[in-house]
Amino acid sequence: VISACEKGSNWQLALHLLGSMLGNSVERDEISCNAAISACEKGGVWQRALALLSEMHDVDLKPDAFSYSATISACEKCFEWQVALSLLAGMSQKQVRST
Repeated sequence: VISACEKGSNWQLALHLLGSMLGNSVERDEISCNAAISACEKGGVWQRALALLSEMHDVDLKPDAFSYSATISACEKCFEWQVALSLLAGMSQKQVRST
């Protein structure tokens, strides 16, 4: 369902659904977080995409190349080049393999 929100550029609903997963005792996983990050990227809310990427680390989920790519793209669309470059460097430090 979160992926459908992403495809429909409805980032607010994607974030709401992701948040409601915890309230309903459903664990988040990399796929649901990636879909929400991608929805944020399409919605141009780079700060929220960045926060979700950070939250993945906080709850011991392992962001992959897709997680970083969508977050970097969100930053790029909003002209946040320094943040995007920092994320790219972070991928290397965390040994995230690009696709």
